[in-house]
Amino acid sequence: MAEARRLELVGEGREAADGSRPRPLRVAPVPRLLSVGGGKGGIGKSLVAANVAIELARRGQRVVLVDADLGGANLHTGLGLDLPKRGLHDFLERRVPRLEDVLAPTPIPRLALVAGSIDHVDAAHPKYSQKVRLVKALAALDADQVVVDLGAGTHLDVLDLFLVSDHGLLVLVPEPASVENVYRFLKAAFWRRVRHAVAAHGCEAQLRAVIGEGTFKSPADILGALSARHPQAGAVLAREIAAFRPRLLVNQTRTPQDEEVGQAVVAAWRRFFGLNMDYLGHVPHDSEMWRAMRARRPLLVHAPEAPAAHCFAHIAEDLAALEAAEVTSGRTT
Repeated sequence: MAEARRLELVGEGREAADGSRPRPLRVAPVPRLLSVGGGKGGIGKSLVAANVAIELARRGQRVVLVDADLGGANLHTGLGLDLPKRGLHDFLERRVPRLEDVLAPTPIPRLALVAGSIDHVDAAHPKYSQKVRLVKALAALDADQVVVDLGAGTHLDVLDLFLVSDHGLLVLVPEPASVENVYRFLKAAFWRRVRHAVAAHGCEAQLRAVIGEGTFKSPADILGALSARHPQAGAVLAREIAAFRPRLLVNQTRTPQDEEVGQAVVAAWRRFFGLNMDYLGHVPHDSEMWRAMRARRPLLVHAPEAPAAHCFAHIAEDLAALEAAEVTSGRTT
């Protein structure tokens, strides 16, 4: 079990009934939270989330897989399950008191599922109070790892869950539109985190003034100008730049050029924005993945020796190495 950490849910400026600013959520020792997102749908995000969760469970960890794609839930299908009678929406709507009440067993030992909703037109955009309750509930689960399959796009609900995670993993496919969408997601997530941080420290006006007075190419340039005029605000922004470190995975690679896309994205993100990102590798296009989907079975169950299946073992190892490095350096995600 991980050490106690601080979860912060980004405020939207007008959520509290009394007009007060939402406070960060402080929680007891919690499971590690891994959110899997992407700039658009159809990139295999849910398949990645499911197979990473299975790999972690196979390594002896207690894992909860959460389908937070409330507008298009399908994780249960990939696990070979019928849609459970109760799911995440029942918890959000307080039809059940605890998130544990909607946990569904899976055929995988040590892996449980919180299913999403596919029949509520308003399910995709929970209220702020529901998001707060969800974050607290995720942190209170009796598990070692919680893997959250996020919805596609850059809606604030998606960004908020991504930002409170220990690991924010972005999936892309080697296509120009997918790469552009990942950059769009990263910029939206980063500035939402910065906005929350500077507002919490009372230096939002200083940052807005500096940005409004010049043309900057990167957050690093903004940091330099902000630090020169407002050292305290600059220190806040510096911490956010250092702490924002998403993970990247390229899915469905077919050629050596496809395999190089991930490193190119990481390098461009660092060069143009001055921000770091960890590349977890690629998952090759594999016909066994298609066959597993048709059979309604996870790849790691359907064809555990397939080339794509081996990649999920490497992803789990890389995540463990990143956590060990953070513990050694004293840095938290």
